[in-house]
Amino acid sequence: MGIFFIPKRDTLIYWLSMGQQNQNKDATTVLADIKSDIQKFCEARDWDQFHSPKDLAIGLITEAAELLELFRFKSPEEIQALFEDPPAREKISDELSDSFYFILRFAQKYNFDLTTELEAKMKKNAQKYPVKKSRGTNKKYNEL
Repeated sequence: MGIFFIPKRDTLIYWLSMGQQNQNKDATTVLADIKSDIQKFCEARDWDQFHSPKDLAIGLITEAAELLELFRFKSPEEIQALFEDPPAREKISDELSDSFYFILRFAQKYNFDLTTELEAKMKKNAQKYPVKKSRGTNKKYNEL
């Protein structure tokens, strides 16, 4: 028997369940709430047993590859057309969301504070890629 829960009003699952996925919620949604929703979703299905770090990393790379596949062998014009075509945009959104899910699930299950970790990584990147050396180039830090 699964666990039933009523999502909080400002969580991703609430808005998806209410058909509000097209609203811009990024500005108001709290990552901790989404991670909590994902935890409840997985626990209700007894999926912890399938979510080792290795399996979540495999899931992430698989979903990221599915996102990449949508753009493979496409010209810049064809890619732009994908974003303007609702069914194609939905496919992109699905794969992007699947990738995000695995990142959030990994962070939730193994106690990574994504905001803190991203801030720390951006500080490292700012040192590796000073504006004067990296502006307008895509070279790796050791090639600047």
